[in-house]
Amino acid sequence: MDLGMARYPRGKKGSKWTVKELDAVKAEWKGDTLNDGGGLSGEVRLNSGSVSIVFRYAFKWQGKVAWHYCGTYPTVDMAVIREERDKARDLVKSGVDPRVHKVAVKIEAQAAILEIIRVDEQKRADALTFNDLYGIWIKDGVSRSDGNKYIRQSFGKHAIPVLGDIEVRHLTENHLRDVYRRIIAAGKTATAVELSKDIGQMLRWAERRKPWRALLIDGNPAELVDIKQLVPKGYTKERKRQLSIGEIIQLKRIFDATAQIYANRSRKCGIERLLKNESQIALWLCLGTLCRIGELLKTEWKHVNFEQRTWFIPAANTKGEHGKKREQLIYLSEFTLDQFKQLHALTGDSDWAFPARNKEGHVCEKTVSKQVGDRQVKFKQRSRKLKCRVENNSLVIGDEEWTPHDLRRTGSTLMQKLKINRDIINLCQNHVIGSKIDRVYLLDEYTDEKREAWKMLGDKLEEILRCDE
Repeated sequence: MDLGMARYPRGKKGSKWTVKELDAVKAEWKGDTLNDGGGLSGEVRLNSGSVSIVFRYAFKWQGKVAWHYCGTYPTVDMAVIREERDKARDLVKSGVDPRVHKVAVKIEAQAAILEIIRVDEQKRADALTFNDLYGIWIKDGVSRSDGNKYIRQSFGKHAIPVLGDIEVRHLTENHLRDVYRRIIAAGKTATAVELSKDIGQMLRWAERRKPWRALLIDGNPAELVDIKQLVPKGYTKERKRQLSIGEIIQLKRIFDATAQIYANRSRKCGIERLLKNESQIALWLCLGTLCRIGELLKTEWKHVNFEQRTWFIPAANTKGEHGKKREQLIYLSEFTLDQFKQLHALTGDSDWAFPARNKEGHVCEKTVSKQVGDRQVKFKQRSRKLKCRVENNSLVIGDEEWTPHDLRRTGSTLMQKLKINRDIINLCQNHVIGSKIDRVYLLDEYTDEKREAWKMLGDKLEEILRCDE
């Protein structure tokens, strides 16, 4: 500290400066030192025309003069400045460097603030709910081929309304079990099974990450719920429904009757309640190509080559994990080629084989499945009529409900009965065959074998359908 010119109170050397005297300090005193006694002195400074006095306490430490900042007047009252000097003097007497003590006090204050923040963050973490976890997981923890659409619908309808506000640390197996039982009681066993898998995946994801890991310290409640003990006896997730030859013929009769009705009736007579021609064609194509209905409904006409008799399915439209999807080239038989030609006569003015009615793009991937299910309402356990949906039994075939996906199984089984090699059937379904090494080094696409398999299936279907003529 530059002492400059030493100045003392009006009283005498060693007395204290009064507030009135300090307020009268002139700007010309800039750089001068005001001695307040007891080792306390202040340096006069000028900031933007305003006078301020920086007070420091002088003391000896380890044989050298040291200075301890006590405050700046008039920002800090002189009584407080002198009190700070007294504290520093007492510390020196007790063998503590007041400068180090000041740093320690700041550290302790900072630590106290950090502790308050930590406690608050812990409270916030402790209060995180099932809905909070779901929001993070659906964004960063899971990626399905449908853009997580099914998971969002399932959680939004069945899980979030019941579990959403429950804190993760308080989530129990009983909470989960009650949700699954409620869904099963509504006749949606498959939904309950899938939801249990998804909730289990979400909670396992949480177990490996902060802050969720600490909230599940008592264990993952999903691991304590065995969904197999909740589902009805005899339930199996693996469907085995396929259409017999007689049922395929019966389906054709239903479609032929529909065509007759279309020819003789107007839309005002309720014809919209019948299955549209486009949907009928979609079902025959599922049966004749072994494709998935969702892949079919996303078809663009640019992917159908009538001259080369092929239908290309881009990898983005196929089922599979992100990064592992495989494109598919289907060779059309006479049967499936004819179906595409009929479809082109109906929708060829659009870019899409199955265009949406009220918007650009293709129809919803579940459209045909819903249409087929709504027309087999006797197998449903609906508590109320669905809004803007058809409900009748015009597509009931046999004693068990059937779906568009069952036609994929039906076609595959027909190929099997035609003695087509199992690997070729799997390839026609776009399934992966062989080991990882095989897929790296054995690169033949079995083009001729697949083309022949689809031809044989198409010929068989035409033979079956001619039996009803």
